[in-house]
Amino acid sequence: MGAVEINGYTIEPGANLRKANLRKANLSKANLSEANLSEANLRKANLSKADLSEANLHRTYLIEANLHRTYLVGADLSEAYLHGAFLTGANLSGANLSGANLYGVYLKGANFSGANFSGANLGWAYLTGTDLTGADLTSTDLSGAFADQATKWPEGFDPKAAEVTFE
Repeated sequence: MGAVEINGYTIEPGANLRKANLRKANLSKANLSEANLSEANLRKANLSKADLSEANLHRTYLIEANLHRTYLVGADLSEAYLHGAFLTGANLSGANLSGANLYGVYLKGANFSGANFSGANLGWAYLTGTDLTGADLTSTDLSGAFADQATKWPEGFDPKAAEVTFE
């Protein structure tokens, strides 16, 4: 997908979309690598298979957004709101999710290797088959989260002590 115009905003790599209202926008397969989407409203947006690598999504609203197989390597999602979002099969390796709200998010088969979740809320999240190797889970709320034997945890991390439920 090349540069396109949605709601008066130009969608392209490196775009400045700070505080943009892209609610329910169809951005499937869009290339927004290195874009500034801080504080943008992407509620219920379709970002399936989009490239958001190294994008700034600080405090962005991604509530109920479709991020299936989205590429978010190294993205800044600190303090982002992802409640009810679908990140199945997404690649967020090395992403910053510190202080993010991922309550009830579907993360099945997602790659979070080396991601920073310090202070994030992953309560009731679906972590089946998710790769969290090398992730920082310091002060992360995982109470009620669901995992399975295929879920990969950081070395030395005890998911049962963090109140994770195994299916």
